[in-house]
Amino acid sequence: MDQVALAVDSHVVTLTLNRPEQRNPLSAAMLRELVTAFRWCQGEPEVRVVVVTGAGDRAFCAGADLTSFEADASELERHRGRDLFVELFALMASLGKPIVGRINGHALAGGLGLAGSCDLLVAVDTATFGTPEVNVGVWPMMIQAVLARNLPRKTLLEMMMLGDRWTATQMQSLGLVNRVVTHDQLDSAVREITEKLARKSPAVMRLGRDSFYRQQDMEFHAALDYLQGQLTLVTLTEDSKEGIKAFFEKREPDFKGR
Repeated sequence: MDQVALAVDSHVVTLTLNRPEQRNPLSAAMLRELVTAFRWCQGEPEVRVVVVTGAGDRAFCAGADLTSFEADASELERHRGRDLFVELFALMASLGKPIVGRINGHALAGGLGLAGSCDLLVAVDTATFGTPEVNVGVWPMMIQAVLARNLPRKTLLEMMMLGDRWTATQMQSLGLVNRVVTHDQLDSAVREITEKLARKSPAVMRLGRDSFYRQQDMEFHAALDYLQGQLTLVTLTEDSKEGIKAFFEKREPDFKGR
């Protein structure tokens, strides 16, 4: 892959948007590589956690690379080209494995949508977040569904309508960002989270994470019924039985992912 670097460290895979000179914009090629990389992570049983970050110190991702979608393309071709965003965000939601965003710099427009598609975010304190599309006569349609599930209604409307940037601390206060750290603390903060996640049961993590994303749009009583059934599936896993046994035996569980 040319625009996304993939690194494996035990059970953790790190995907790095690798166009730092351009602030890591999401080109059509980069989106295709991200989809390919996430599909590999989804199908590889040894992968338990995925980290997404950007190369360099300036930006996590500055948004879509419009030139890669619109150069010499018809309106229909441009419309179809945006299928890549739909495919990527849907894949991340159904991955079955936790995704940690290592926000090393600014996360803007499509980059904010990518960050919002991660389960947990650790951001450097100098990072800013925003949807500046309205400032150039566009609306953040492709990331709106993601952001609406991550931010309060009035906050998101203000963000999209005014096009201003928000600080990492502000995003933490609103619940989008989990940790805000200095640049020299970023790697250790991410590592602390990924090491904990990698020790959890992959089978239970998959069922639990999938249930979270599926129930969020359900009617309340339907969600309760669905989650009751999912709990039964969890308790039927070998890992659940091992975890309970280890608890009573006062030892660390040995999870196998089954």
